[in-house]
Amino acid sequence: MLHDLFPPGIQHALDLAGIFVFATAGALLAVRKNFDVFGIAVLALVTALGGGLFRDLVIGAVPPSAFGDLSFFVTPLIAAAIVFFLHPEVQRINRAINVFDAAGLGLFCVTGTTKAYEYGLGLTASAALGLATAVGGGVLRDVLVNEVPSLLRDREMYAVPAIVGASLVAVFIGFDVLNALTTSVAIVTTFVLRLLAMRYHWRAPLAWNRRSAVAEEQ
Repeated sequence: MLHDLFPPGIQHALDLAGIFVFATAGALLAVRKNFDVFGIAVLALVTALGGGLFRDLVIGAVPPSAFGDLSFFVTPLIAAAIVFFLHPEVQRINRAINVFDAAGLGLFCVTGTTKAYEYGLGLTASAALGLATAVGGGVLRDVLVNEVPSLLRDREMYAVPAIVGASLVAVFIGFDVLNALTTSVAIVTTFVLRLLAMRYHWRAPLAWNRRSAVAEEQ
């Protein structure tokens, strides 16, 4: 479906851009955790490809697309190598990386939703897999470094924009109005929501009547 909306070359370039940014974020976390070069590479690969692998296995798209295109593996390794040698410089442009990460989030939640629908899932299930595509790699990354997944403590609203974007795609499919324009609207909406959440430190609501001053349990 999505390949009918955008030329294959553009779609592939966007996929690789999202993979590169997610891999960079994973590799930077590995550096902060004092992982060795192998750990940096593994965390970059898991962060970049984990969500897409999970989606493809659920919908039966085997072998997963990550195994059918060598560039999907090479790109995270390139990101890991750059971070390994230049991590102080990469850290200095962390704000720019966050912007690209927000763009990747928007792209992946849309591609995940459309691909799941193509394989026969209903709209709700497709939107759920769109969310999983966007945030699944981050969940696996956090588990590997022994941290509570950021998905469960949605600081600065990472998952919520992805849910919105995936839901928009499902609605557009349901009304048979999914095209290049509406797809772009879903991507941009996710992107802007994520940027606003980072700028104004929005977060998902806590439990009802729980005071924000109460310290979070570690």
